[in-house]
Amino acid sequence: MLLALDLHVGEALLWGLFATGVLTLLMALGQGMGWSRISLPFMVGSMITSHRGRAMGLGFTLHIAFGVGFALLYALVFESWQWATGWLGGLLGVFHGLFILTVVMPMMPDLHPRMASKHHGPTPTRQLEPPGFLGINYGRSTPVITLVAHFLYGVLLGAFY
Repeated sequence: MLLALDLHVGEALLWGLFATGVLTLLMALGQGMGWSRISLPFMVGSMITSHRGRAMGLGFTLHIAFGVGFALLYALVFESWQWATGWLGGLLGVFHGLFILTVVMPMMPDLHPRMASKHHGPTPTRQLEPPGFLGINYGRSTPVITLVAHFLYGVLLGAFY
């Protein structure tokens, strides 16, 4: 079944890299403007190391790799439906963002070795604040910025794949 799909891996990787760059830029702008305190690269990187500088570098690298990997999943969806448009990609991006905000973010304290939880407060090793449902603990605009960034990620993939 998978072999019957005409997956354009090179295009998916190229536009996945570009779309991930745009998503990362928008999330960083939201953080820099004070609309949100979330840093996905730092959150991911600090799961691996307690060194703040290394956490950003590792997290950024992994965030880009995850974004390109998700682009391949989007491409599989486009190919299986034999349809790729900006609007379809945008809808997939909104679904992707909602999944992160409603499922992954509340789960982070259970997965992250350096994140406090609502049940176990901060300790010398658990210093990161939990994001909470929709990432609200990182700012009231966090859900909006996250959804807009993921919507544009999907639009770019759907339009240019």
